[in-house]
Amino acid sequence: MIRIGLTGGIGAGKSTVARTFAECGGVIIDSDKLAREVVEPGTEGLARLVEAFGADILAPDGSLNRPALAAKAFADDEQRAKLNGIMHPLIGQRRAEIIDAVTDTPERPAVVVEDIPLLVETGMAPSFPLVVVVHTDVETRVRRLVEFRGMPEADARARIAAQATDEQRLAAADVVLDNSGSPDDLAERARRLWRDRVLPLAHNITARQPVRPAPALVPHDPAWAAAAQRIMARVRLMGGDKVIRVDHIGSTAVPGLDARDVVDIQVTVASLAAADELAEALLPVGFPRVDAVTADPPLDDDAARWAKRLHAAADPGRPAEIHVRVQGWPNQRFGLLLRDWLAADPGIRAEYLEVKRAALDAPDYAAAKRPWFARAYPRALAWAERTGWQPGP
Repeated sequence: MIRIGLTGGIGAGKSTVARTFAECGGVIIDSDKLAREVVEPGTEGLARLVEAFGADILAPDGSLNRPALAAKAFADDEQRAKLNGIMHPLIGQRRAEIIDAVTDTPERPAVVVEDIPLLVETGMAPSFPLVVVVHTDVETRVRRLVEFRGMPEADARARIAAQATDEQRLAAADVVLDNSGSPDDLAERARRLWRDRVLPLAHNITARQPVRPAPALVPHDPAWAAAAQRIMARVRLMGGDKVIRVDHIGSTAVPGLDARDVVDIQVTVASLAAADELAEALLPVGFPRVDAVTADPPLDDDAARWAKRLHAAADPGRPAEIHVRVQGWPNQRFGLLLRDWLAADPGIRAEYLEVKRAALDAPDYAAAKRPWFARAYPRALAWAERTGWQPGP
C-alpha cells in the first residue's frame, strides 16, 4: 500500500480529481469529511468541543452549529490552538483506522489518496511519495465559488486569501493538474496520471524496485532545483536525527550543465550503521535502497572510506538517486566539492560535458567516466586548497 497526497485551493476542482481517482480504484480519505464525522452527535469529539467552548455551539437538534463554533474558535490564536488540539488527534485517529482497514496484495497494491485541503499549510507534503496539486488561477476560482456555490465575492476572495498562495502550493507539487478547462478534460488527465504514474509508483514501492533510466543527456532544467527541494524535505522528515545534512549534488545541481534527467541528492550521516537505518525509513516516501551498490569507486588508497548506501526513486515521473555517505569521508566531501568546482569553472564544466557525451556510447556509462574522475580528483583537491573551499552550511 502507498499513500499519495491530493490538494488544491478552494474552487480549484480537487473534488473532480478525487472522484476520478476513486473510480480508478483509489481509497479516498477526505479530511473535510473526517472533520465532520468526528463531531457528529453522540461522538467524543462533539462532547469535547462543548466542554471546551460551551453548549451554545450546539444547534437546537444537538448537532454542531459550525458558525457558532467558528465565532469562538477563530477569535484568537489561543482559541484556534484549542480547537486544533481537539480536532487534529481525532481526525488522525480516524484516518489511521481507515488506513489500517485497507487490504491489498503485492500484485495489486492499494493506493490511499489523502484529500487534504490544507496539505501545504500543515507541512504534510513531505510525508507522501507523490503530491498532486489541482491548480486554477484565482479569478477562475472566484467565479466558480460565486456561480456554483452561491458565495459572495468578498467571502470567496477572503477564503482564497486565507489559504496557501499558488506559489507555495505549486512548490510542493510533484504533479500539477491544470483545471482551466472542462471537468471532463480534468478527469481524463487524472485517469492518465493514475495509469502512467500512480500505479507504477505503487508497484515499484511495493516491489522495492527503483527506476533506473537509460543514460541520456538533456539541457539543464531549472525545475531540477525545485524537485531536489521536495526530495530533500522528504529525506529530512523521514531520516530525522540520523541525517546530519542533505544536499543537491551532481550535474543537475550545476546551472547551465547538460545532465541526465536524474536528480542526485547526498545525505550525510554519522556512520554506515546510521545509513543502514535509513533503508526502511525512505521506502514509504518512494526511495527503495539499491542493495547492489555499497561503495563509490575509490579515488585514493583508503577504499573503506568510499563506502556508501544508495537509494533510487520509485517514481517513474521523477528519477532520482540518493547517495548516503558518512560525514568527513572523502566521497562525502568530493560530492560537494565536485558540484562547487564545476559551478565555479566553465572550463571544467566543458571538459566534463565532453566526457559525459563520449560515455553515452560506451557499454557502461558510469564506468566510462571513471578515468576522468581519477584524473580530476587531485585537481579538484588542489582547487579547494587554492581557493580555501569548505563545504557550505
